[in-house]
Amino acid sequence: MRTGIRRTAAAATAGMLLLTGTLPQASAQPSSTPATARPNSVPPDLPAGTPPPRDEGKADVPYERTSKGCVESDTKSELIEYMPWGQVYLNLDQAHRFATGKGVKIAIIDTGVDPRNPRFGGRVEGGGDYVSNQNGLDDCDGHGTEVAGVAAAAKTEGDFIGAAPEATILAIRQTSDRFEFKGNAANPEKRSSAGKVGTLAQAIVRAADRGAKVVNISLTNCSSPKGFSADDRNLQAAIRYAVDVKDVVIVTAAGNLSDQGVGCGAQNNNLDSSNVNSVSSPAWFADDVLSVGSIARSGEVSSFSVWGPWVSIAAPGEEIISVDPKGTGLTNANVTAQGVQDIKGTSFASPYVAGITALVRERFPNLKARQVMERLKVTALHPGNVSGKDNKVGFGMVNPVAALTAVLPAEAAGFKASDPKEMNTSVTPPQGLDWPPIIVALSGIGVGGALLMLTLVVRNSLNRKRRQPV
Repeated sequence: MRTGIRRTAAAATAGMLLLTGTLPQASAQPSSTPATARPNSVPPDLPAGTPPPRDEGKADVPYERTSKGCVESDTKSELIEYMPWGQVYLNLDQAHRFATGKGVKIAIIDTGVDPRNPRFGGRVEGGGDYVSNQNGLDDCDGHGTEVAGVAAAAKTEGDFIGAAPEATILAIRQTSDRFEFKGNAANPEKRSSAGKVGTLAQAIVRAADRGAKVVNISLTNCSSPKGFSADDRNLQAAIRYAVDVKDVVIVTAAGNLSDQGVGCGAQNNNLDSSNVNSVSSPAWFADDVLSVGSIARSGEVSSFSVWGPWVSIAAPGEEIISVDPKGTGLTNANVTAQGVQDIKGTSFASPYVAGITALVRERFPNLKARQVMERLKVTALHPGNVSGKDNKVGFGMVNPVAALTAVLPAEAAGFKASDPKEMNTSVTPPQGLDWPPIIVALSGIGVGGALLMLTLVVRNSLNRKRRQPV
């Protein structure tokens, strides 16, 4: 099968993060909330009045390029002629009859976005860079560009199209495994890759302040449950600021199980789902984000998709097709140290939902961020159980057409009522009785009755005469 993939569209990247990337965890600090006060599947409450972190707009340490080269294109601009199965399942062609994301800005907080692929059509804006001084418009890893393609690539030749093909993309580079920090006297903490929870929080504030109405985060900080750090608190405050102050919907990957040390170390298959083996952040902040799990072509939950009570919704996350991050065509595979592999991960389920969120925001501009999140959950294809939700796919597979067309009673106050139509309510009185035909009918009945009586009298008289003796 991979031989076929190589022939159809050879790999686009070399050694990039195939699955959801990790962010180094900040040093744990004791939380103001006692550890026994709540299960570990629920983050501590955000204290009232907690401000969002100040956006520095730059890396917190001076990163340097590693010996790894940037990804290169090997697709030779070959065309992938078949439509991605996820695009078919989501019925995006039908959904685009109602909205295309026009006028909505999607922030891609990732490894940057290379704007040169023609399917972006000049819709990529530089939004900031926490790795190097490139304003988010350089993508040495290729991951962010592929994520942006799933969310918002336009259709050119072939059948592939992103979920919101007319949305604007705000590119913010926040992480990269092609950069490292070797430590210095001021900060001896060494980092083998770029990115930290604290700068992720700043990037969210930056995206919200620059007009994004949807933020996609295909990055997770996944570890076993432990203390709540100051950076975790900043991330929580940044999310709350974006959602409630700036009216932004934040969509994030649910996380992937570990693959070569990247991802969550243990699945949350506990009998007691309130106490979990792994915590995936920012998906953990379930009350304020849409956390996206991955579905396979079979309809089953992807084997790598991390479960948890924080999972909100699901989308296709396997056999992904997206833009070639360093070419003009498309790609459906990446070259890694382990060979050619399909593009997969909750990293790519998340931008499907982010793009669909942009469609909903275009079609229902009066809905607030939390109303949009609720609409996507309510209209999803729910799992078949009593509650309509589980810890693997949340409220189920996202359903774009339903999200764009369903009438929800809970939103009635936010919709303009249709103009009333004038109705004729006058009652037409019954017509008067038409007597001549009635008299004729009654007369006929009377004559008929008289003739019948005469016939009976004559018959009885004749019968009596026949019975008299001679």
